Amino acid sequence: MLSIMGLTAKYGKYTSIKEVNIEVIKGEIVVLLGANGAGKSTTFKTISGLLKPAAGEIIFNDEQIGGKQPDKIVELGIVQCAEDRKLFPQMSVQQNLMMGAYVHRRNKGQIKQSLKEVNELFPILYDKREDAAGSLSGGQQQMLAIGRALMAKPKLMLLDEPSIGLAPLIVEQMFKSIEHINREGTTILLAEQNANAALSIADKGYVYENGKIVVHGSSAELFSNEEVRKAYIGA
Repeated sequence: MLSIMGLTAKYGKYTSIKEVNIEVIKGEIVVLLGANGAGKSTTFKTISGLLKPAAGEIIFNDEQIGGKQPDKIVELGIVQCAEDRKLFPQMSVQQNLMMGAYVHRRNKGQIKQSLKEVNELFPILYDKREDAAGSLSGGQQQMLAIGRALMAKPKLMLLDEPSIGLAPLIVEQMFKSIEHINREGTTILLAEQNANAALSIADKGYVYENGKIVVHGSSAELFSNEEVRKAYIGA
């Protein structure tokens, strides 16, 4: 579904990621591991069209998308759920969800079905549909951010640090929700520092250090890699 080959991206003269290669097969959950500043979010921004590649290719369903406008990439089926959620805090939960459906604004039936699915996945969002998004707890805001992304009916969802700042019990619930979304047909590319939780649901992973991928393999291979365990799993 997604092939990234030799991807390099810069902020001005600073090279943030260099010669990154990633492959995501339809139906997979793939995790990007690494510390803050290692290059995971830059990779997402480049896939999403928020940052133009300095070199390399991004192929999505046999189409070159590197450098395309972000709205065109959303229309193709790639939707990003940002690390800091990027909600509209003064708008209601329902209004935030409807913003995610903008790409399908002419298909009222599709929007109604998507809203039903999101409310079934996260019932608390229905209960709080009239509340301001900014009044929600951190876990509820993350649910809303994921729900808004789902309203666009993505083929590939980019989830950037969905567990950050959340209590352990909420993190567990969040990863169960991600597994459910995947089972329902959405391919997931997940950037996470919580390696233990991420690898427990992922098919494979890539480990970033200083803007480069230094290790990649199946989840089982990364779990059994002593250096990965010491650096990211704490065992």
